[in-house]
Amino acid sequence: MSAIPEISPQALKARLSAPDAPVVLDVREDWERDIVRLPDTRDIPMGQISTRVTELPRDREIVVLCRSGGRSLQVARYLGQQGYRVANLTGGILAWARDVDPSLPTY
Repeated sequence: MSAIPEISPQALKARLSAPDAPVVLDVREDWERDIVRLPDTRDIPMGQISTRVTELPRDREIVVLCRSGGRSLQVARYLGQQGYRVANLTGGILAWARDVDPSLPTY
């Protein structure tokens, strides 16, 4: 299996304003997104990915995020096996809060 690319929070922030910005897929549970979330994400909890995968676009890169990067890596591997162009957000939303927006709450 090929390795899943990683993208840092800073690199993702820079790419989000580009015309070809990736889709950000948040695979955390609803209660986690109630605590903290990034704007304009696609929200599909990890346990629902296999039944909702058709909701994701095949013509854009997808960056997967979770709390700290573990669940998102598993989902990114699955999506990669399904033929999607994917990357994992290194360190998840915790790293985003640390490196991009320290005003965000963490849990």
